[in-house]
Amino acid sequence: MRDTTTLDPVLNRLDAGLDASLERLMALMRIQSISTDPDYAARCREAAQWLVADLQGLGAEARLAETPGHPMVVGHIGEGAPHLLFYGHYDVQPVDPLDLWDRDPFDPAIEETGQGRVIRGRGASDDKGQLMTFVEACRAWIAENGALPCRVTFFFEGEEESGSPSLIPFLRENAAELTADLALICDTGMYDRETPSIATQLRGMLREEVVIRGASRDLHSGLYGGLAVNPIHVLSRVLAGLHDETGRVTLPGFYDGVPETPPEVMEQWAGLGFDTAAFLGKVGLSHGAGEQDRTPIERLWARPTAEVNGISGGYAGAGFKTVLPAEARAKVSFRLVGTQDPEAIHESFVAYVESLLPPDCTAEFPMGDGAPACRMDTTRPEFEAARAALSDEWPQPAVFAGMGGSIPVAGYFKEILGMDAMLVGFAHDDDRIHSPNEKYDLESFHKGARSWARILHALADTGA
Repeated sequence: MRDTTTLDPVLNRLDAGLDASLERLMALMRIQSISTDPDYAARCREAAQWLVADLQGLGAEARLAETPGHPMVVGHIGEGAPHLLFYGHYDVQPVDPLDLWDRDPFDPAIEETGQGRVIRGRGASDDKGQLMTFVEACRAWIAENGALPCRVTFFFEGEEESGSPSLIPFLRENAAELTADLALICDTGMYDRETPSIATQLRGMLREEVVIRGASRDLHSGLYGGLAVNPIHVLSRVLAGLHDETGRVTLPGFYDGVPETPPEVMEQWAGLGFDTAAFLGKVGLSHGAGEQDRTPIERLWARPTAEVNGISGGYAGAGFKTVLPAEARAKVSFRLVGTQDPEAIHESFVAYVESLLPPDCTAEFPMGDGAPACRMDTTRPEFEAARAALSDEWPQPAVFAGMGGSIPVAGYFKEILGMDAMLVGFAHDDDRIHSPNEKYDLESFHKGARSWARILHALADTGA
């Protein structure tokens, strides 16, 4: 059994100081740090300065670091091993449309709901509430024990919601300062309200656009139909052939670098009791698609995909226009796992499309950019230590989860700084991030801070 002599007083302080912690969070949430709108540049700077001052209040050496865009916040505190880098972002999404909010989005408040008490306001869940769970855990540790149990670097970004244009250059220019033993990211969610998770694999992405061109202009279908090639027919064959009858992607070499999920992780996932019908029922569906020889949760978290995101061509307005279109377009995205190579898949996609072109048709590929997947080394002792710590706080044991989406910063930490990242968050699917009436459960904030206190305690014991 782990010694909790130094931990228990920290947890008690977090309980007793919840109201003060909420006031600090709401003060940060009142700052309108919308990074996408130049009119709010001063407010973004204000949020960064607020965080610098708060970290300095903890005793950290903290500064506002300029970039060509919104500033970064960097702070250092503590000694010993391991050295942890904690990442979050202080910028938020725009609030439009305002008329769909039930209250001023920058006037946060505690509200009672059918699911319990929530913190309502822009940035509550994404990402100010999540960011402050870690800061509050550090504050309680220092107040009770005089210092943190290990060394921590804080790294807060102000452009995450606007594409992070300054992030990669900043990481490269400040690599020596930011490199640590392990990165911590709190911008994810729980598996469900009782089951915390550590995201240990993030799918990459390849975005493609294909344009099939035929005749030099749209053609009258009565004059040319049956003789002239129709680009929509060609494109339809291309898209239909991307999958076989079992749901597998047919591109040559597509599955190169796709790993099998370790048995112990599959066992954790099986224990979650994932209900496909309930999951799809929320969006009016009932039957799972994709690779039929894989479990539903594997398809969501650990398998690559090819999805058609949009098709256009010909006339689709009111009434009817009998034309053979001169061109047809489609946008296709590939979610990647393991060590799949985006460039190799792009080349395979191009070759596949060109192999299906009949005479008189050409293909163009205006887009073909991507990023690889990111997978963490869960054999490192810190991951199991953190999983056990989370399990001590929540009703159900924590699981190592995959993520169907992508969090680019985790990949950048791996690529540029050579660090694994541990993604632990306490958001829920109904938090309405990026939407009106965003919220963060009060339980997520309170138990999130307690969870980070437990993780700090557990990671210090690993002495990485």
